[in-house]
Order: sequence, then structure tokens, then C-alpha cells
Amino acid sequence: MIVDKIKKQETKNIKKRKTNVDIPIGKWIKCDNCKEIIYKEAVRKNLNICPNCGHYFRMHIGKRLELIIDDGTYERFDINIETTNPLELEDYPKKLKILREKTGLEEAVSCGTGNINGEKVVICIMDSAFLMGSMGIVVGEKITYSIEQAVEKKLPLIIFSVSGGARMQEGIISLMQMAKTTAALTKLDEAGLLYISVLTDPTYGGVTASFASLGDIILAEPNAMIGFAGQRVIEQTIGESLPEGFQTSEFLLEHGFIDKIVERKDLKDTIYKLIKFNKGGMVSDE
Repeated sequence: MIVDKIKKQETKNIKKRKTNVDIPIGKWIKCDNCKEIIYKEAVRKNLNICPNCGHYFRMHIGKRLELIIDDGTYERFDINIETTNPLELEDYPKKLKILREKTGLEEAVSCGTGNINGEKVVICIMDSAFLMGSMGIVVGEKITYSIEQAVEKKLPLIIFSVSGGARMQEGIISLMQMAKTTAALTKLDEAGLLYISVLTDPTYGGVTASFASLGDIILAEPNAMIGFAGQRVIEQTIGESLPEGFQTSEFLLEHGFIDKIVERKDLKDTIYKLIKFNKGGMVSDE
């Protein structure tokens, strides 16, 4: 039939049609909030914040250090600890090796000393790109060592948390890190030293239930998701519906769980002022 011939001809022409559009791979990123496709470089220049809707993307350890620590002052602690495989999972060591090659990170946290507007601090920064920032043996030991260094050097402690919780691939030993880091923070408190905890999106599980919630001052980025378990798990457990957005930093600020929500561009100056106030110094607004 004539109609069938027309359809075949249209299909044939469509297949032959070519496009001159050339989109470079890896140059663009989709915003989870507004769903816009954005040039990666524009996001990077905007402190990893969507220039269209203001959504906060997660930050790599290196970018976070650039934002918070004075240039050339960061000195990473030389802690050579190998991750163990207590449950003898066949794929676990392979997964860690692949992640190290992909992310350029040895583990889910980097710890060391550095200056914030000239004030020396001990700083730990977690990274979600490495097994969702999960806390295993190495993460727990590095944070504990950092706390001990803060006590020894009499320095303020700053921890940026982003985590899915304890690393279940390491079983009960990962859960032990909650007690270990908490005990170390008790010594920091007894020494009268300042601990500022900064919660970023997301902070969950055993990290929230231990060192992330024990800061003398707890800050958070806007719209960060913070909690222990997810909303669906909690609702299934207690058999009740929960308020909308009950795990956002805004909701937690309203209910007294955190002290202040700070925009990313203001974090460095806010932390600096808190350190100076704690030392009894005056801070200029200039």
C-alpha cells in the first residue's frame, strides 16, 4: 500500500540522518535537584554548588582543603595502616584497590594539620567517593590518632563528616570505632580543647551516632541530610509516619540538634571566628 511505502521511506531517511552535535564526555553534570545539565567547570568555580538552583554537590577532600585551609599549610599525618578483611570477603580487597585507583584516595578520610586564616588546627575531612565515607578500622584509627594529636599539640579539632555509617564489610570491628573515637574525644574535652564538627550531606549511621554528634559546636551545610537510619527504615520500625524533611539540617537546627547552618562560602571565616572566640580574642569584621 502507498501508506506503507511512505512509512518505509520516512524510516529510511531517519536512519540516514546524521547529527553534527558533539558533546564532550565527562564535561557535564546533571543536578539531582533541578535536573538541569550543567557544565562541570561552572559548578567547580561555584564551590561545587549548582549555579541554577543552589543545590550542594559533594566535595572531594582536595577541594575541601582548598576551601578551608590556607595555601601550603596542610601537612597530612603519616599513618600507615592497612585495611584488614576480618570477614574474609573475597571481593572486598579488590573493591578497595579499584576505589584507590579511581579516586586517588587511600581511605575515606584524610587527617592532618593546617592553618585557618593563620590559626593552626588539626583537621579531618571525609569523602563520600570512597565507599560512601564509611567508617572502618582505618577511618576510626585515623580520627582517633588525630584527636590524640590535637590533645598533644593543644590545637582545636575540626572534623568534616560525610558518611553512610559504619563499614559493614568489617563487621563488629567497624562498630568498635564508635566507642574508640568517642573515648578519644572525652580526653580532648578533659583537656579543655575546642572541637568543631561540620556535618555535610549525607551524615548517617555510626558516624552520626559517635564523633559527628559530639562537637562543642556543631555546624552543618544547607539541606544536608543527617540521621542514623533512613526515613523508610525508621517508619517501618516505629510504625508511624514522620514529618517531612525531618532529617534535613534545617529541621535539626530548629529542634536544637545543631548550632548553625553555614553556607559553604562562609565556612572558613565562621570556623576561624569560633576558634578566636574560644581563645578569648577579638575578631574584626573586615
